[in-house]
Amino acid sequence: MIETGLRHTSEMTVTEDVTARRIGSGDMEVLATPAMMALMENAAMLAVAPHLPEGCTTVGGHIASSHLRPTPLGDTITATATVTKADGKKIEFKVEAHCGDTLLGEGTHLRFIVNRNKFLTKIL
Repeated sequence: MIETGLRHTSEMTVTEDVTARRIGSGDMEVLATPAMMALMENAAMLAVAPHLPEGCTTVGGHIASSHLRPTPLGDTITATATVTKADGKKIEFKVEAHCGDTLLGEGTHLRFIVNRNKFLTKIL
């Protein structure tokens, strides 16, 4: 059972692979918004992973986040996801990203619990 309050923090260093220029979401050598949001999703996935039934995982359904400040190459960022609501297979999270004490972005994320094998049968 998934309980409110479960949380996890994921971390990454800003490298060329996660810049706006490399990902294509912009043309500067700063952390790309999609990369920040992916780290938020990773934190949410890992927050609940140990509490899932055998053979299950979670998949993202929606994410909404601000991106407030640029982050240069070499800086380390963290993303924290906290379960705010769990209703059956639907899990809602508060997500936020920081570089040290500086808030980079915050928002909400929705994930769904799925059976891995059953989910993969739906691939087109």
